[in-house]
Amino acid sequence: MDIELHLNDLPSGLQLGGSIAIDTETMGLRPERDRLCLVQLATSSGECHLVQFPLGSDFKAPNLKRVLTDKKILKIFHFARFDLAALCYYLGVIAGPVYCTKIASKLARTYTDRHGLKDLCREILGLEISKQEQSSDWGAELLTPQQLAYAASDVLHLHKLKAKLDAILKREGRHQLAKECFDFLPHRAHLDILGWSQDDIFHH
Repeated sequence: MDIELHLNDLPSGLQLGGSIAIDTETMGLRPERDRLCLVQLATSSGECHLVQFPLGSDFKAPNLKRVLTDKKILKIFHFARFDLAALCYYLGVIAGPVYCTKIASKLARTYTDRHGLKDLCREILGLEISKQEQSSDWGAELLTPQQLAYAASDVLHLHKLKAKLDAILKREGRHQLAKECFDFLPHRAHLDILGWSQDDIFHH
């Protein structure tokens, strides 16, 4: 696993391929209160790029924004709803097109209620991943080697998970339904930002 840490933006001219796995680390679960600290990106070949936003960052990041909005690059997330909201709130862009392994799992693996990344990696890929650093201080000026390794591991396996989940979705006839859910995710994230995070507007 090759990990590169960048400050405030990706290098210009970076080639990431036709799909990238993305995750974010924040100071908490409320974008309006808890700032974006780190954006992780991984290629299908296992090359990881981490973009750190220190306290006081202006979040301009033109190269990262270009990647996030490039319609030719599929962005693979796990629980895309949260990451899309955080990216939109701080970077001012809606990433797309989108694939979410959590939603794909819920549509494909209806035999279980375990859809966390750790559960998916264990069952589908036969891998044990650690979530020990999940609640650590991502706003620190200097991130520890353990934090960097954790951040990279959160995106490292998403391409393989997508391939496995796609196979089940196609087998069960739910692949198109999943795509339609992914297409709606940017709108769901926008609703979250505007204050409807706890409301099911489709409920009676």
